Amino acid sequence: MYDKSDPRSALAPKDAAAGPRTGLVAESQEAHFYDEAPQIDDATGKTWLLRGHNFVLAWSQARKGASFPRSGHVDEYAVLLPETGAVIEWNGQKADVPGWSIAFVPAGDSTVTLPAGGLMARLFTTRSDDLAKQCSNARGYDVPRSHIPEFSPWPEPRGGWKIRHYSLDIPKEEGRFGRIFRCTTMMVNVLDPFDGPRDSSKMSPHHHDDFEQCSLAIGGEFSHYLRWPWTTDMADWREDRTVTMGSPSALVIPPPVIHTTRAVGPQRNQLVDIFCPPRIDFSEKPGWVLNADDYPMPS
Repeated sequence: MYDKSDPRSALAPKDAAAGPRTGLVAESQEAHFYDEAPQIDDATGKTWLLRGHNFVLAWSQARKGASFPRSGHVDEYAVLLPETGAVIEWNGQKADVPGWSIAFVPAGDSTVTLPAGGLMARLFTTRSDDLAKQCSNARGYDVPRSHIPEFSPWPEPRGGWKIRHYSLDIPKEEGRFGRIFRCTTMMVNVLDPFDGPRDSSKMSPHHHDDFEQCSLAIGGEFSHYLRWPWTTDMADWREDRTVTMGSPSALVIPPPVIHTTRAVGPQRNQLVDIFCPPRIDFSEKPGWVLNADDYPMPS
C-alpha cells in the first residue's frame, strides 16, 4: 500500500495469496549502535555487528589510519562510506574511494583503510562465519527461517572482477526510488533524506513475502511501525510494535511483517535499506538500479 506519490506504487502487483502459512513469523532484530557496547573495540576503533538471515552488517567508528583486512574472503562485499574516504586494496589493485560513496570488493584478500578515520558500514553474507558468530544477535537465527530461500549469489559482473565504487552524490529524480546499487550479493538503497519529519498522511505500509529488509539509520531519528499478520496458529501472533531509533542504528524486518517507517527527527534524517541478495522487483524497474550495466540480473 503506497501513496500515489511514492515511486513504489508503480511496482507490478503480485498475485493475491491465500494468506501466510503458519510458522513464518519471526522476531525483528535490532541494534542501537549509539547506545550499546560494540562487539569489537580495539586499535581499529569500535565496530558493532548485527546479522540478518543472509547478511552481516558491520558498523565501524574507525580510528585515524585504521585498516580492516579480510583474508580469503568467500564472496563479494559492500563498503558504505557516509563521511570520509577509504583506500581499498584487492588483488594488486588499489582504489582511492572518496567519502559519500559505496564500493564493492571481490572475494579473496582485501583491505579497507580509512586514512582520516570516520564512519563505515560493511555488508557481508553470513558465509563469513567468523563475523556472524560475533554479532549481537548471533543466536537470533538458531531457528531456521524456512520461508526465506537459501542464499544464492547473482551473476558475475560484466568486465570481470575488480573494485568498483560509485558516488552517492546523485540528485533525486522523479519516478525513481532512492539511489539503488547492487552487486552479486547485496542491494543497497541510499534513500532520499527527509528534512524534518515525514508527512504522516503519506505512509507506505507493505510487506515482503520471502525476504528481509534491513533499515540502517545513519542520521536523524526514525519510528518503524511493525504489524504481524494473523495466521491460523496463535503462536505466530504478536502485538503491534513501534520501534523508535536514533542513529546510528539498524532494524531487520522479517517477512511477512507489515511495516512502514516515518522519519521523526527535527533535522536531516537519512536511512539506508539493505537486501541480501538483490531484489528482483527493484531490478526490473528501468533506471532504478544505478549500476545495472555493471551487474547483470539472473537469466
